[in-house]
Amino acid sequence: MPSALETQIRAALDTVADPVSGKGLAASGRISGLVVRPDGKVGFVLETGAGAADEPLRKSAEAAVAGVKGVAAVTAVLTAEATTGARSTAGSGSPVRPPPPPTPAPAARSEVTRPARGIVAIASAKGGVGKSTIAVNLAVAAARSGLRVGLLDADIFGPSLPTMMGTVGRKPQLTANKKMQPLLAHGVTTISIGYLVDPDNPVVWRGPMVMSAIVQLINDTDWGDLDLLFIDTPPGTGEVQLTLVQRLPLDGAVIVSTPQEVALADVRRGVAMFRKTAVPVLGIIENMAWFEQSDGTRVHIFGDGGAQRTATELGVPFLGALPILPVLREGGDVGVPAATGESNAAEAFKLLAAAISDALTASPSKPAPSLLFE
Repeated sequence: MPSALETQIRAALDTVADPVSGKGLAASGRISGLVVRPDGKVGFVLETGAGAADEPLRKSAEAAVAGVKGVAAVTAVLTAEATTGARSTAGSGSPVRPPPPPTPAPAARSEVTRPARGIVAIASAKGGVGKSTIAVNLAVAAARSGLRVGLLDADIFGPSLPTMMGTVGRKPQLTANKKMQPLLAHGVTTISIGYLVDPDNPVVWRGPMVMSAIVQLINDTDWGDLDLLFIDTPPGTGEVQLTLVQRLPLDGAVIVSTPQEVALADVRRGVAMFRKTAVPVLGIIENMAWFEQSDGTRVHIFGDGGAQRTATELGVPFLGALPILPVLREGGDVGVPAATGESNAAEAFKLLAAAISDALTASPSKPAPSLLFE
């Protein structure tokens, strides 16, 4: 049951009219991810149309909520989508609209403020290869080496960072300059859409809304002084990747794959995408390379050495191979990444993080590790 303050906030939002339906913003399904903290700080997502005319609507929504007694501060995250035609608030409350008009060309890179000296996308053109597990552990390993590290969860539809970093249920505070204070976990500065929306409700957004959310997660977060920002991207070569490479000066990308051909075909597409957009591919990591039985015998469940061969074919550095390790799954489930410990897995991620750091600085001092766990 919503609190009395939340009820008053929704009523205040309904005093601002939806320009399409004429209903209040809450009643029309415009508002999602409403968070009301005990200290009176309020945040929510405002789903609007694509265009500068929506900024006054965001300000009106914030002003309406700010006028509610007991509200100390308000932040509305503006998403962008064309709003032609009728709306429906059936199901989870996310709006259903007819297809939008063609998306405008992406804005220049200067639209996004650079949050760190080094920015690396952790990518996989195919899902299910353990990309998020790799991203989380790389970030923790880099932080343990003494770097100031951030981790952005750019998977809007399936954010996994809160679970893997043990931050489920926590919400970002608002700073004095009205930016989100990212959550610190295992020495890493983190932000995710999973901190802002109800984890039990799906995010049902079209492309422009997703792109706007990514930009705001970067710009509206007080990252501080970071040496390195890892971005955990969703699978594929679609709109999120395009938004990042066109609006943010990425310093490199690391591609995660499993050894079988169905995954390697997507690796080739991923490498081609980053090359077309002038983002250096720092290397390929092969995950789930083998399973080691109790007698020490290795079983190559998904094939043997496929990612390394593909890296050679494409002229891309091969950073290393990771076997199927229960400690990785267990750490992700309980929110304590394996890289926080002193296991072989932690040592492997230490080597991988060092290899990526060296690649960013073009340092010849240490070669990339090959076939970790050999």
